[in-house]
Amino acid sequence: MATTMRGLTQFIADIRGARVRELEEKRINKEMANIRKKFKAKIIFTYILGYKVDVGHMEAVNLISSPKYSEKQIGYLAVTLLMHENSDFLRLVVNSIRKDLHGNNEIDNCLALHAIANVGGSEMAEALADDVHRLLISPTSESFVKKKAALTLLRLYRKHPDVISAAEWALRIISLMDDEDLGVVICVTTLVMALAQDNLDAYSVSYTKAVDRLNRLVIEHEYSATYAYYRVPSPWLQVKLLRLLQYYPPSEDPAIRSVLHQVLQTIMNNSAEISRNVQHNNAQHAVLFEAIGLAIHLDTNSPLVSTAAVLLARFISSRETNVRYLGLDTMAHLAARAESLEPVKKHQSTIILSLRDKDISVRRRALDLLYSMCDVDNSELIVGELLRYLRVADYALREEMVLKIAILTEKYATSYKWYVDTILQLISAAGDHVGEEVWYRVVQIVTNTEDLQEYAAKVVFEYLKAPTAHESLVKVGGYILGEYGHLIANEPGYSPLEQFHILHSKSQFCMAATRSLLLSTYIKWVNVFPEIKPQLVLIFERYRHVLDSELQQRACEFYALAQRPEEDELLQNVCEEMPPFPPRSSTLLSRLNKKQGDTEDKRTWIHGGKDANVDRELTRRKTLIQTNGSAASHTATGAASTQDVIGSLAGLDLGRTDGPSSSEQPNLAVGPNIDRWYEKLTSNSDGVLFEDVQVQIGIKSRYQGHIGQLAIYIGNKVPTPLTSFITAVHIDDPEALSVTFAKIPPNVIAPRTQTQQLLHVECKKAFSTPPILTVSFLAGSHQTTSIRLPIVLTKFLDHVKLGQADFFERWKLIGGAPRESQSIFPITLNSTGQLDLPKFRQAVTGHRFNLLDGVDPNPNNLVGAGVLHTSVEGKVGCLLRLEPNKEAKLCRLTVRSTSEDVAKEAQKLLQKSLQGGT
Repeated sequence: MATTMRGLTQFIADIRGARVRELEEKRINKEMANIRKKFKAKIIFTYILGYKVDVGHMEAVNLISSPKYSEKQIGYLAVTLLMHENSDFLRLVVNSIRKDLHGNNEIDNCLALHAIANVGGSEMAEALADDVHRLLISPTSESFVKKKAALTLLRLYRKHPDVISAAEWALRIISLMDDEDLGVVICVTTLVMALAQDNLDAYSVSYTKAVDRLNRLVIEHEYSATYAYYRVPSPWLQVKLLRLLQYYPPSEDPAIRSVLHQVLQTIMNNSAEISRNVQHNNAQHAVLFEAIGLAIHLDTNSPLVSTAAVLLARFISSRETNVRYLGLDTMAHLAARAESLEPVKKHQSTIILSLRDKDISVRRRALDLLYSMCDVDNSELIVGELLRYLRVADYALREEMVLKIAILTEKYATSYKWYVDTILQLISAAGDHVGEEVWYRVVQIVTNTEDLQEYAAKVVFEYLKAPTAHESLVKVGGYILGEYGHLIANEPGYSPLEQFHILHSKSQFCMAATRSLLLSTYIKWVNVFPEIKPQLVLIFERYRHVLDSELQQRACEFYALAQRPEEDELLQNVCEEMPPFPPRSSTLLSRLNKKQGDTEDKRTWIHGGKDANVDRELTRRKTLIQTNGSAASHTATGAASTQDVIGSLAGLDLGRTDGPSSSEQPNLAVGPNIDRWYEKLTSNSDGVLFEDVQVQIGIKSRYQGHIGQLAIYIGNKVPTPLTSFITAVHIDDPEALSVTFAKIPPNVIAPRTQTQQLLHVECKKAFSTPPILTVSFLAGSHQTTSIRLPIVLTKFLDHVKLGQADFFERWKLIGGAPRESQSIFPITLNSTGQLDLPKFRQAVTGHRFNLLDGVDPNPNNLVGAGVLHTSVEGKVGCLLRLEPNKEAKLCRLTVRSTSEDVAKEAQKLLQKSLQGGT
């Protein structure tokens, strides 16, 4: 191989020494002749020079299998350079790549990952995605291999998302966010960001992980000096974590909210003073702007956002272009979310001046901000400024400006006359940058507003008097004058003949589609202006002989209609005034959204103010429901787009929608001991909830009124630490029950030690499904266990003391069904053949009912009373009567409550405990 490399060096030297292209080609041809006999590394250099290489592919495939690093490296390099993702040769190297992925040599692992990321087509991705994932999660993989594996999976997901089992791999990938190497954490977080955008629920645990990592970076300064960039701890990781948190709705967990508030406050405090070091400022600003975006996302009324508004005011006036750009963009986010625009309006003059910034990207952000901060109060000022700037704006900005001016004019029009004046001024000034949607919308609004029709006809006539008029203006004039020209025909200067001359004089400069519309205008004038009929008929006669088939057909049809007798009603029926259009959404917004599109990292907000973002969320939820309904709802609805001018007025809301899927209940761990432990804890305050060879989970609880506290003790039984420890609680009905952690759980449990996690519980109203605790960790392999927490409705009962008369009076007052729940079930007697009354009493008191002794005449019967406390529905009374029968070995349990849901749930829980206890 050394000889080959020396030959390559000589070959490169000969090429560089060639003074003219003819000598270079001669040397290349000579070498290619040698290459056909034996594959050399020189072929790669030849390809890099730009010469076509059609030999050596098979040799490259063979070199990948070589045990020598130098040959393997050249083989992989040749494959990535010479072959495309659909090459047949790639099928031959899949097994070799898989072998390198499974090998113990980290260098071979990396070469294979490079090839997959650079060339991997759909077949290769489908064949090797699982192997790349296995390499990523392997505890034996080196950090640099994990980093490359994470980025390779990211590349495959972006190209072929269907081959990645994103939801299935979620917990295992998220666990790597606790890796000790921050480089691995950065790469894995980048992967999680991409996967979470389309699988929000599956990756919801990453929210807690992101908050915990930010706390360790910003507050606890837990990072190595290697990852401090100009005294800013890993700014790239901070930015990614802050962006990831914006994909999810704000957490209701007070512990998480508290930590997050502290992190954001610290970031803003750190940025209060500007450093002289440019690199430090850049890193600090990158983190700061993302932190402000998250603060806005969490709560626009928080003190953090007020602080952010002050900082943004300073940034939009900065001398640095990048800072001005980010300041304007973040302020647009604030304007899109805030309840009040007053903090933004204070800087309106500065923002308007930014429209004339020397950098086009800053000008574009200023346009976005003005669009988002516009409301009824400042609409005329902002639209006027945008119209003035439109005449000198960059061509790259004009189309977007036209759409935004048209949307703002329609949305915040103080009067219809101002709307017409502004839109016609826009069409006149913007020219070719006015899309079809703009004048379609004008026509629709004028047609549907009777008071506007006469004024619109006059104004458009005046605009047509100009020496030159853009074709879009001619279309608007043709439609409006054809429909409503008769409303102004009797006024001086607006006679039918003058209308005809002014409009027809512009037709010679128009396209065929516009002329077709003008012919439709002329036939309507034949009906309402008989005095100019000869001139109109002459036009039809002339157009009957043009080459354009559409114009010719219209002219022939209209000519025939115009020749019919005056008493014939056909012409009047055909030329009736257009009826109002049905209510339709504007196509302008959908056109703007489509033009802006999405970047790789999806925005969590859109430009256009709070209302636009609220509508976007409603659309996302509606689309989510439709998407989860049935596969039939995804059938093609037809994207029929007609070229007909009038038909195109239909507004279709084509805005992009995306949203999280509905959450699913975790799969519960099963086993006789697990069920026995759970049932025991429903009527006891402490005990073991789960145990296996690795962990033990115990519970201690206390309840008072509608509030409870649950201490969960998790013990590590093995001699190795449990890393990437994740605990999450799933609640079936969050509106009925709230369960939150007192603080963020630790992510590592040391060998043979125990950790405590405190849960705060609140009963809002009656519930029937207990919350589920999911515990996952790394101990050689990834382990996940989901178990029910013994939080049941009867835990929120308090004792009630009642005498015999009071009890039976309330018993009768509540009455029977539906506020009564009754069941009869078999029981077993004790060893002496008697009723096991102590166990019955223990089961009833365990569910927090107060046993009322001496109330029931039968001493074997048990009577109890309690009151359920809820924060939403208040107090709910509950009474029970237990009637065991020794001879029949049966027991009748009756529960009555002022709430039928409470009666059913209490009866079900008591019966389980009574049967289990016997």
